[in-house]
Amino acid sequence: MSLKKLIQWSREEFSNLPWRHNRTLYGTLVSEIMLQQTTVGTVKNHYEKFLQRFPNLKSLANATEEDLLVAWKGLGYYRRARNLKKISEHIFEHHKGNFPESIEELEKIAGIGPYTSHALMSIGRDQRGLAVDANLERVIARLYGLKIEKGIKLQKHILNLFQSDSIFKGFSDSWRDLNEGLMDLGRTYCQSRKASCDLCPLKKECVAFNQKTPLAYPLAGKKKTTKASEEHELHLLRVLVLKNKKILAYKKNSSEWLAGQYEIPSLILSTTDAKLKQYPVIKKKFKIEELKTFKTGITKYKIINYIYQTTEKELKALGWNIELEWKNIEDESSNLSTATYKAIKKLLE
Repeated sequence: MSLKKLIQWSREEFSNLPWRHNRTLYGTLVSEIMLQQTTVGTVKNHYEKFLQRFPNLKSLANATEEDLLVAWKGLGYYRRARNLKKISEHIFEHHKGNFPESIEELEKIAGIGPYTSHALMSIGRDQRGLAVDANLERVIARLYGLKIEKGIKLQKHILNLFQSDSIFKGFSDSWRDLNEGLMDLGRTYCQSRKASCDLCPLKKECVAFNQKTPLAYPLAGKKKTTKASEEHELHLLRVLVLKNKKILAYKKNSSEWLAGQYEIPSLILSTTDAKLKQYPVIKKKFKIEELKTFKTGITKYKIINYIYQTTEKELKALGWNIELEWKNIEDESSNLSTATYKAIKKLLE
């Protein structure tokens, strides 16, 4: 198999990615958690800054949640940041700051599953492992002609084939380079809806290419039918009280979206979800026709945000009774939510 061609291509094209320099297991853990559900381009803009702020397991384990969320800002899916901190705390407390040396021991740590354990082993340690994510499952399904529905079932099947030496048998070069080459291939030439087979370094051995049916692999999963009742519209009044480059905001608690961040007072104008408890409901009729708006979305909610600038006194009359703090809008450590910055920007347009 032309795995050497794959590795050479990957090195030539993608060796500039910041997490591929000065390798450490900690750096690998950070980059792999960041890359889950986030594009390479976005992670490139945040990885080095994050490591400057938290250069090792100890610094991350000892971080406050507020500092962590400030450093994670812009990467989204903040639960990943909290999981990363918990993993660091566990390794620091239970393994004296040293990563366990086997995949089995790594997977005993809450937050580390098959993908992350194999990534730490192969990419972090350059030892035998196969970090099967959506890119790898697609590439390997096409390469070996695996007609199995994509997702957990296929990923488990690939790992079983790998563990039994049925795939990549006899490979003795860099496991790090192999995994990263397969990842790069899945991101570029071997995408889910487009296969640039003529450019692929593995095309000669690829079952899907030789059958001229690359997009037939892996089998498409059953489409989830979204019930109308599962999607909701939400109209929020975003209230801005500004004074000398400071803004009144409140800290989101652990049961709310964006827990730990600060957000401007937000009240429900209307929603199709009668059970929604994320924000208080406005207590009086309010004219919104002339207010500036912007759209956002979170989980199953499509949100239209109406921007209203007012005074602290009138805010209470609207039905707001949650404790507020003055936060500097120019200070990153204020940990203001993205919606807050969008509202400020829209107001000033």
